[in-house]
Amino acid sequence: MKEKIQGWYRRIRSYWAELPKKKKIWFTSGAAGLLIVLILVLLLTNVKHYAPLYSNLSTNEAGQITDALKSQKVPYKLSNGGTTISVPSSQVNQLKVSLAAQGIPKTGQIDYSFFGQNAGFGMTDRQFEVLQRAAMQTELANLISNSKGVKSAKVMITLPPEDVWVSNQKNQSQASASVVLNVDPGYQLSNAQVRGLYHLISKSVPNLPEHNIVIMDQYYNYYDLNSGGSGDSTMSAYQTQEQITRNVEDNIQRRVTQMLTTMMGQGKVLVNVTANVDMTRTKEKQDLVLPVNQQTMEGLQTSTEHIAETYTGTGAAGQAGTGTNDVPTYQAGTNGNGNYQKVEDRVNYEFNRIHKDITHSPYKVTDLGIQVLIEPPNVNNVNSLSQQRINDVKSILNSVVETSISDNQGQEIPAAQINQKTYVSVGRLNGQVTPPVQSGWGIWPYVIGGAVLAAAAGVITWIILRRRRKTEEVNAAATADESVPQEDELAAALNKETPEQRKYNDLERLARQKPDDFVKLLRGWMSDDR
Repeated sequence: MKEKIQGWYRRIRSYWAELPKKKKIWFTSGAAGLLIVLILVLLLTNVKHYAPLYSNLSTNEAGQITDALKSQKVPYKLSNGGTTISVPSSQVNQLKVSLAAQGIPKTGQIDYSFFGQNAGFGMTDRQFEVLQRAAMQTELANLISNSKGVKSAKVMITLPPEDVWVSNQKNQSQASASVVLNVDPGYQLSNAQVRGLYHLISKSVPNLPEHNIVIMDQYYNYYDLNSGGSGDSTMSAYQTQEQITRNVEDNIQRRVTQMLTTMMGQGKVLVNVTANVDMTRTKEKQDLVLPVNQQTMEGLQTSTEHIAETYTGTGAAGQAGTGTNDVPTYQAGTNGNGNYQKVEDRVNYEFNRIHKDITHSPYKVTDLGIQVLIEPPNVNNVNSLSQQRINDVKSILNSVVETSISDNQGQEIPAAQINQKTYVSVGRLNGQVTPPVQSGWGIWPYVIGGAVLAAAAGVITWIILRRRRKTEEVNAAATADESVPQEDELAAALNKETPEQRKYNDLERLARQKPDDFVKLLRGWMSDDR
């Protein structure tokens, strides 16, 4: 057996030594390509793709599921702070069925299916009440969890004891409920949502008035039915005002940044905006009387009256101081004619009477400041940015401030005051952080790209070698044609050459034209001699 193996080894070695250099290259390239393909196949088949099995789990639920997976020796991964468990995608469906058969996850809540399965004839009244209340709490928590912005809910219901005696009292014992909401981070329940939750809970539990319901979230914020939000109204109002101010600043900053980035280039501008927003809501009542004709300041004539009086007569004078009522020292008048004339025009005007109830909306921008940092085209030379371009940026900022500030009483803001609210600085922007671009593909793009490049290199190599082989075959055929003697020359050579000379010439021609065949022939002779 050993001799056979050695014989095979010698044959393979001799065969490899006799192969031309081109074929050796082909064999080596093919073996390397096959090895690369096998490695890629092994990597792709051994990589496990994970898919979520359960999400939004509590700590107890995650512990139960991980213990079950460990007992079954199933690999798993935890994410999202331990609330999401991922397993190999090929085992997701099977694990869901097997875990559900084991009653996992055990949430600690009793639903109606459990209540129906355990309500037997041997159940006491106390057990029935416990199951009924637990089922009611579970179903109510599921209803509340369907609300927008609420991830989950915990409900605790206290039911009044039932009185076995008949009573005529109208004021029976009332139930109460406490609810803890797990609200999405940053989400704030609206007034309509809070009122809807109170109404839903009140109608879901018998004899439960709305004033016996307490709702709070995981941050211990109390939701009142009247306010519809957090019990700390001062803090809620402050948060609302801060959010509005931030929205105003972000809006102006975004528009200014977009405009200046178009002018200066990407990453060359940094904009900061500070705003002062008036949150005061005011009401005003006006009773105005305005003329119909604003130019002549006259009203509309509603009625006109013309009065003219004329009197003509002769008068007589008495003796001075002789009458009963006369003054003794008053001189008597003289006789003469008298004329009297009176002309009067009476015009009634009607004016515009306007009644206004004005409610001034809040959220007015009373003050605004914009600070801009610009990096010059040449980072090491501040003067590479012209003063004209700086003045243009300054004018743009002044225009934004002038149009954004809500003026009072229609008065324009002085240009010097607006100029103080904007600032432009030119210099190098240090500390810019470019966030790394994270790809969800991992190492696979590199593997695929390497495989494509290897395949392309193999194809190109094959084409080049094939062309070379064709060229060499053509050259060999041409050489063989040239080396073949003509009939006349061959006959002459046969007549003149002896057999030994002919054999010597043939060997010489074979060694010159086909050295590989000549080597094989020599090796054959040498093996025969042995």
